[in-house]
Amino acid sequence: MITRTGEVDMAKVANTAEYFDTLADRFLPDQAAGVNAQIQYTLSGDGGGEWTITIEDGQFKGVATGGVEKPTLNVMMDAAKFIDMANGDLDGRKAFLTRKLKVKGNIALAQKMQKFFPQG
Repeated sequence: MITRTGEVDMAKVANTAEYFDTLADRFLPDQAAGVNAQIQYTLSGDGGGEWTITIEDGQFKGVATGGVEKPTLNVMMDAAKFIDMANGDLDGRKAFLTRKLKVKGNIALAQKMQKFFPQG
């Protein structure tokens, strides 16, 4: 939903399954122009697992459970902290600087992701 100020208003999610189930609705294709990537999420702890998102030519192509051999980017963190970050209760930059969030691969893509997958 878009607010009167033009910002996207995302509903908060309760767990990782809900997050990945609603990811297509959260995706902002105009912010992902030119992106071709496989983004793998490796989440530990309760509710953790592996998910891979595919974006082709700026379009969301889907999310699948499990990882891939060579993802463009791998986002690694505790599942509960990830939900906090997805809901906007934990800043992604702060999580990275405090090592709650680790990324491997295309760091520039990691920074751009907040634009096409906005926090709640």
